[in-house]
Amino acid sequence: MALSDVASREDQAADGIETKKTYCRFCHAYCAMEVDVKDGKPIAVRGDRDDPIYNGYSCIKGRQLVEHYDHPGRITQPLKKMPDGTFKEIPMEQALDEIAKKVDGIIRSNGPRSIASYCGTYSFQESAALNVCRAFHKGIGSDSFYTSVTIDQPGKALAQSRFGTWGGGIRGFDESDVMMIVGCNTVVSQYAPPGGIPWVNPSRRYQDTINRGATVICIDPRLTEVARKAHYFLQIRPGEDPTLLGGMVRLILEEELHDKEFCDQYMDGLDELKAAVGDFTPDYVAKRAGVDKDLFMEATRAFANGNVGRAFTGTGPDMAAHGNLTEHFILVLNTILGRYAKEGEVSAYPAVISPMMNGPRKAQVIPANPAFGKGPRNRVRGLGEIIGEMPTAALADEILEPGEGQVKALFCAGGNPIVAWPDQLKTKRAMDELDLLVCIDVKMSATPKLADYILPGKICLEREDATVLSDIFYEEPYSHYTKAVCEPNGDLIEEWEFYWEIAHRLGSEIKLQGGNLDMDVKPSKLDVLEAAQKGARVSLEELRDHEGGKLFEDVEIVVEPGSGDAKFQMVPEGIVEEIREIRSEQLTDDGRRQEDKDYSHLLVSRRLKHVYNSSGQEHTAIQKKGTTNPAYMNPDDVKALGIASGDIVQITGKHGQILGVAEATPELQPGVVSMAHAWGDLPSNDGNVREIGSSTNRLLATDKEFDPITGMARQSAIPVNVRPIQL
Repeated sequence: MALSDVASREDQAADGIETKKTYCRFCHAYCAMEVDVKDGKPIAVRGDRDDPIYNGYSCIKGRQLVEHYDHPGRITQPLKKMPDGTFKEIPMEQALDEIAKKVDGIIRSNGPRSIASYCGTYSFQESAALNVCRAFHKGIGSDSFYTSVTIDQPGKALAQSRFGTWGGGIRGFDESDVMMIVGCNTVVSQYAPPGGIPWVNPSRRYQDTINRGATVICIDPRLTEVARKAHYFLQIRPGEDPTLLGGMVRLILEEELHDKEFCDQYMDGLDELKAAVGDFTPDYVAKRAGVDKDLFMEATRAFANGNVGRAFTGTGPDMAAHGNLTEHFILVLNTILGRYAKEGEVSAYPAVISPMMNGPRKAQVIPANPAFGKGPRNRVRGLGEIIGEMPTAALADEILEPGEGQVKALFCAGGNPIVAWPDQLKTKRAMDELDLLVCIDVKMSATPKLADYILPGKICLEREDATVLSDIFYEEPYSHYTKAVCEPNGDLIEEWEFYWEIAHRLGSEIKLQGGNLDMDVKPSKLDVLEAAQKGARVSLEELRDHEGGKLFEDVEIVVEPGSGDAKFQMVPEGIVEEIREIRSEQLTDDGRRQEDKDYSHLLVSRRLKHVYNSSGQEHTAIQKKGTTNPAYMNPDDVKALGIASGDIVQITGKHGQILGVAEATPELQPGVVSMAHAWGDLPSNDGNVREIGSSTNRLLATDKEFDPITGMARQSAIPVNVRPIQL
């Protein structure tokens, strides 16, 4: 620490200002922060320059935490909806008593399955919420547990479950000499799976990788911030990721660029897979995916000829049709090239506080165990439990469909279904149909407007947490436990506390990894986290006593010899049929799908750096970056429509229409529209598009175009027509 910093701290202390270390939970990047606190309130935040991996990095979202704390629109007292539709402030204990009484009555009348929870993205930032919520549902006997994971990329875990897993893990990002980034703009989204650009200061880490000579291949419909620096950029037609990736698999096998020894020892079904992708020739891929054939072949060979590195993808391709197959091909590419940590090598991503990752890593295949096709079933579209939870795309139907098992009460924690769930109009009908809707939120967003009770949640500065979510994504043996750094601004509750309080009143149990919680005396947050993370490499109590983030430099995991004869499943049930389904689709002369020919554009999802899905749009500094989710289009498309940037357009798909604010950008090819999701408000508030944006989920119908396993609607590469409109 510089002498000037010491002097500054002394001056602050004299003014009654205390500086505390914590980490931001505005998004999942979890940047280490310093917070200046006076009289229990935050007055300034900044990146923590002393942190061993973040080194002072923070983003615009996290720098709004002071305003987040005392924003004029923040809900700080429990609200109960009155008969006239207005909300009245009531004490927290009264709200919990009334909610528990209603829940008890609903269970008695309709059974435990009638009680559902939806845990949105913000529940993942509250480190005890998901475990306690899931345990609450088991305690009352309800399988109606839903999260945002099944909205955007359930294909990652699903594909891995039916493919198999390498017990030795993977090599570190900083060892990579090649990487292939498919529809993942980490510099903006600050997200990538293991092996991808770390979310810790991603711009710098990406540039460092390029500077040290690693080769980067980017596949994306947009010329993104990541794509601009890539050595190979394949500007793909939206939704054609499985076509291009299948073609890469074919080319690598055809030219024998794969790791033959590794494949022979650890794979089942490689010859069958090779036959299945046999028609995905470079000419076919180039025509259908809209890429240059020679560039496609050169990029494929560049990826295959690397020594260490991964292919990885993000929400964009996963939200398009055939997202599960896209993820399967990603696994295939990494596996046929042997891109794993082998015996004697150091395995990255040590996961120091995740108990399931605490054990030896061995050079062997962990057998496939498909995370679907078993467990509870939905009552609609033949869907069932996937990756340990129910598919969110079916929840609106489960509320609307009468009969045994109908959902009557919904707890919405850290989410905003009206703008997040696919098929917005159906979602609105479902919210209106509920006997009880309880929202835990910090502001009056779209869904809480419909709630019977709104319970004000704590922002990250007001609560104790550990980096549970990000633990498996840290390449280094790093973790952070933070205490609350300021006083709660109101009569607030955390998500885990809500579920404990209701279970306490119902007389049900909450059982976690380390045993049952005390249901008579409310446990501390540390007690809950220790019970949930029991068996981890690092003690949470030890970590809690350390100020700031900690790097456990003595933790190094070397891959041990393997045993057993399990193999990767290159063609699990249904994969060959799905490949043939894609290959059989009829194309127009220019390579588009025949069924899309009556639409002028394909709409793709995207991220905006200054917001986090539907969060942050109310903050002053963020609003200066924009108050809507523009409909980005190629300048030639904007000109052809006879409009200019800033004009309003109507975007119409097969199942609905929305308004958008046109914005010309050369990053897109003609015929593509790009819009961020999770914007907008209730459907009745359409005309305010410049100030609140539009929900692209209005364009979707969950019962028309959906994945047969996950139920996930086609939420990207959506065929639409665009026309100017006067309001």
